[in-house]
Amino acid sequence: MELVCPAGNLASLKAAVDNGADAVYIGFKNETNARHFAGLNFDDRQITQGLAYARDRATRVYVAINTYPQPGNFATWERAVDQAAEYGVDALILADIGVMDYAAEKWPELRLHLSVQGSATSHEAVRFYSERFDIKRAVIPRVLSVQQVAALVDNSPVPIEVFGFGSLCVMVEGRCYLSSYVTGQGPNTFGACSPASFVRWSEVDSQLETRLNGVLIDRVDKDENAGYPTICKGRFKVNRETGYAIEEPTSLNTLPILPELLKIGVAAIKVEGRQRSPAYVAKVTRVLRAAINACLDDPENFVPDQSWLSQLTSLSEGVQTTLGAYQREWQ
Repeated sequence: MELVCPAGNLASLKAAVDNGADAVYIGFKNETNARHFAGLNFDDRQITQGLAYARDRATRVYVAINTYPQPGNFATWERAVDQAAEYGVDALILADIGVMDYAAEKWPELRLHLSVQGSATSHEAVRFYSERFDIKRAVIPRVLSVQQVAALVDNSPVPIEVFGFGSLCVMVEGRCYLSSYVTGQGPNTFGACSPASFVRWSEVDSQLETRLNGVLIDRVDKDENAGYPTICKGRFKVNRETGYAIEEPTSLNTLPILPELLKIGVAAIKVEGRQRSPAYVAKVTRVLRAAINACLDDPENFVPDQSWLSQLTSLSEGVQTTLGAYQREWQ
């Protein structure tokens, strides 16, 4: 199983490469990628340096162009595709059908992967992208159980990549409009969930209030950790009780089921986190590399090392992890 790790900047790319990533995924400094935050992503100089660093160490580089253009700005996505192709990256991770069509027509030799933002959860959907655009891999949303992933892998015409570690949300990749509803900008088009320009923190009555475009998302005591304000992980009053109305802060961790994922034929394990620090990327990559190597060496007797689990838990949102939909008993 290939280990695919996030690189929100050059330092994170080096951290992932140095700690054993088989591939890294990056984005350009504009709205064509779904981590469009200030201080993240790559300009011409940085991508040139990053590619050289990765290639010298036999690590592949994928470029995420995984948002959706709107009427009147398609040329921005065309330029991103052209730029990535001219750099000779190892693959593009695409979501929009129009962008995929452009890439397949203009750059037929360029390897294309279907982004998780494409929301393909059936082998019929994956087959469409394979037949129409010759995709070489599909990254699937985090909504399927292990049994459903197995059925998809069995019937898919291309290898399947799944998320193995990182932040969770309500898991409607490519279809979430919560941020857009509150701010007018969202991950599908602008490339950022809860854009930073709309975020405000303020001290009120010895507590820290977090607001998104004026909407109160959370209120914490000064000794509590204040998470980044997304609607899905906000605390709201429902039926006279205040709590996480949609989803609690937690992170996906698939270490306990790596042998299952290997057995059913998953081609790659992906780590979420291009918005995370280089230190985070280094630690997660190091743990996942060790775990995958151990699983490949002896899948029948694989048991996650407690130190691995402890390290990942300490890096998780809410300092807790879950298997998410993978462990769902109902299909």
